[in-house]
Amino acid sequence: MANLSVKYLGMDLKNPIIAGACNLGKDFDNIKKIEDAGASAIVYKSLFEEQIQLESLQMEENLREYENRNAEMTSLFPDMIHAGPEEHLNNLRRAKETVKIPVIASLNAVYSETWVEYAQLIEQTGVNGIELNLYATPKDVEKDETSILKEQLEIIYKVKKSITIPVSVKLSPFYSNMLNVVNRMYSEGADGFVLFNSLFQPDIDINKEALHFPYRLSSSEENRLPLRYAGLLYGNFKGSICSNTGIMTGEDVIKMILAGADCVQVVSTLYKNGIGHIDKMLKDLDFWMDSKNYHVVSDFKGKLSRTHLKDPYAYRRAQYVDIIMKSDEIFKLYPMR
Repeated sequence: MANLSVKYLGMDLKNPIIAGACNLGKDFDNIKKIEDAGASAIVYKSLFEEQIQLESLQMEENLREYENRNAEMTSLFPDMIHAGPEEHLNNLRRAKETVKIPVIASLNAVYSETWVEYAQLIEQTGVNGIELNLYATPKDVEKDETSILKEQLEIIYKVKKSITIPVSVKLSPFYSNMLNVVNRMYSEGADGFVLFNSLFQPDIDINKEALHFPYRLSSSEENRLPLRYAGLLYGNFKGSICSNTGIMTGEDVIKMILAGADCVQVVSTLYKNGIGHIDKMLKDLDFWMDSKNYHVVSDFKGKLSRTHLKDPYAYRRAQYVDIIMKSDEIFKLYPMR
């Protein structure tokens, strides 16, 4: 039997499969099932500052709804303050107490001050690390990419200085030079990177003529982008690389490690195939390693990264060069009707 242990964010994990942040983690029975299925760590569902702000505003509006209904009435209710992140923090503590494997918190704040404040509060729950969700949806045509990146770099620097536990950054793929961004974020203190954040995109209901946000789970076809960047990043910096999006099978895990990832995060496959599917993915990884005579994961990690390939352009090609050069091949796959 192969040794599946890996290192991520300085933590020793028993294998490379981490359960990513999702609603499954809201149920503590599910958290225990995830551990029992073999996951090496769990990323607990994100703390969203925007949601806290919205809930606080709604509570304030509800409390003030019946004010001033007559001259003698100023308020029906005593002054109350929204609990802020306390419920989430309590759930983090309980998640940490539920399992023996590492628990990583996920944070999505709005302001520079609250990134630091919430990170410090999260550390006090006893979790093993924090994953920062950094992305920027363009809203102002005058704001350039340099200022956006500068803000993100400052957040990483301030958070890292304020806490002692490891910090990873979960990135969106929408940067003009991902390699430069990762290098600069690493220089500001990020211990590792999750590639990539699956952002919800709007859709349009043409009958209602309205925007809606349907749930959409990933598929293995979507893991090629994190595979590309795992292959490009391996060997270029000392931080951890965790592939995310479209990791559905043991084969997908193997591909990511061959490209250069230290580990993977899984979510969609847990919804599609059940929490117990983690066990099958681990067995498939173990069987493959035995068949290849690999004793430890480091025996093949990064073997097919850009660093170790003879073809220096393998990960750099972004256009349909091969398809153009072998144009008839596509008709074998998709015969014309």
